[in-house]
Amino acid sequence: MNNISNVFVVDDDAAVRDSLRMLLKTAGYTAATFASADEFLTICNSEIDGCLILDVNMPDMDGPALQEELNRRRLQLPIIFLTGQGSIPLSVRTLKAGAMDFLTKPVEGRQLLACVAEALNKCAQLRMQKQESRSTAALLENVTSREKEVMLLVIQGLTSKEIAEKLSISYRTVENYRANIKQKTGSKNIIDLARIASVKA
Repeated sequence: MNNISNVFVVDDDAAVRDSLRMLLKTAGYTAATFASADEFLTICNSEIDGCLILDVNMPDMDGPALQEELNRRRLQLPIIFLTGQGSIPLSVRTLKAGAMDFLTKPVEGRQLLACVAEALNKCAQLRMQKQESRSTAALLENVTSREKEVMLLVIQGLTSKEIAEKLSISYRTVENYRANIKQKTGSKNIIDLARIASVKA
């Protein structure tokens, strides 16, 4: 169940910020507003949860530039662009860069709130994936470098005999490594092991 309710609004128009804050709070969301991209970036970190309602045309750093900066920092924050001066090429560009939606002002409150709900659900999914990746990555922390070497060869489909020959070690040693790998990672088969090995925190 999605329990994320943070909505960040970045718009240089104070009247727009105030109206969006009121709409969001009435709908039960926690709204935080910012007059510029730089102001918003001061509170950004890898643990931030929520979604972003972002204006396109702003002084200094505009909306698409902020989107690029968030992508550069690998901050997976769902973005809803809201602008009074949109264009098809710009909307295509921002959507290709990962934006959830590109809306034109004035927008119906019901439509915007539907987009916000979808964006927050997306954020919840991303957070769950991140937590799963961290948990899986933690499984690999106790795997030794030699065991990882064997693990990669197992994933490639080599038999224990082939691995033993390739690494110039005994068959029994390979079997011991494989048993250790299975115990430490909790993997049930090669597909499961390949999934675990591919995860990066």
